[in-house]
Amino acid sequence: MSRDPLIVGAQALQGPMPGIDPFIFGAYHQDHYPAGNAQLGVDPALLRGREIGMDFSGQDGWSMYHGEAVPGFPTHPHRGFETVTIVRKGLVDHADSLGATARYGQGDVQWLTTGRGVQHAEMFPLVHQDQPNTLDLFQLWLNLPARKKMVPADFTIFWADQIPHWASTDAAGRRAEVEVVAGDFAPVDGSAVVKALPPPGDSWAAEPEADVAIWIVRLAPGASLTLPAATPQARRAVYLTTGNALVVGEHHFDQRVMVEVRANQTAPLHNPSDAWVEVLVLQGKPIAEPVAQHGPFVMNTQAELVQAVHDYQRTQFGGWPWPSHSHTHGKAERFAQYPDGRVEKPAG
Repeated sequence: MSRDPLIVGAQALQGPMPGIDPFIFGAYHQDHYPAGNAQLGVDPALLRGREIGMDFSGQDGWSMYHGEAVPGFPTHPHRGFETVTIVRKGLVDHADSLGATARYGQGDVQWLTTGRGVQHAEMFPLVHQDQPNTLDLFQLWLNLPARKKMVPADFTIFWADQIPHWASTDAAGRRAEVEVVAGDFAPVDGSAVVKALPPPGDSWAAEPEADVAIWIVRLAPGASLTLPAATPQARRAVYLTTGNALVVGEHHFDQRVMVEVRANQTAPLHNPSDAWVEVLVLQGKPIAEPVAQHGPFVMNTQAELVQAVHDYQRTQFGGWPWPSHSHTHGKAERFAQYPDGRVEKPAG
């Protein structure tokens, strides 16, 4: 691997996905939940033997995480970074201390700037009572530079039908696809650049020179795709999240893996297997500032972490206006209600 000038390093994926500055880390959740009950949760009989409140077991193909009846992550605080949640299957019910709420999924993305502080809940409602409920999502933590860590908290929803895609089929009928969540995608074949939706204004991704990209690449059996070169200052990692084989440059990987490549070079990807593979691409110019992290708080110094804890204890980041710390939205269709009361729904 060291003889391949494209590759900086690689490591097997086990548990959370290691980040590269400006990304702190990522998590990939795929849970095959059973049919839900009338409360959008799991039949209590199926919860026996689990450590409820801290269930990351994957037993029977699913986890409750911190949920007790409905799986998910009840009320918890954040400060100093952004979460980008990409939900390909299933739904997430969001509620926060700003008074905002949302149900999103089925291809939607939520981009939450936590800034000076917010509490939120992320629950996974089991809306189907007559069939299993599958959840498939990425959550990425994108750092904020010091000058932006105390901006007002806010969130944006990218509805699935708004998110740009690129696809190509080679002469043998093998298909390559790219979902462009952030960062314009410029195909190396010279075809039209795929423009990403604008990120939140306070995000590092909104900085003109940051060159942040979040792309999801899908390759059919035998298909290939070359990632375009980025700026020399950027870092880039590719994560094989679905499938067991990927060729990056000249190197063959036969397990789920993170591979950091030199961002200023084009990066050929090839699927040597007989099944589709999926690759997450994260890229950006490093913020290159000290990172001090304590659980849900990401600051620059230990003193700032102490202040974050103190501020949360004192203000609760606005308090919790919802009747439950595991708030869900019943039988609602997908929607987003912002702190100013504006309600938005997907077109499709």
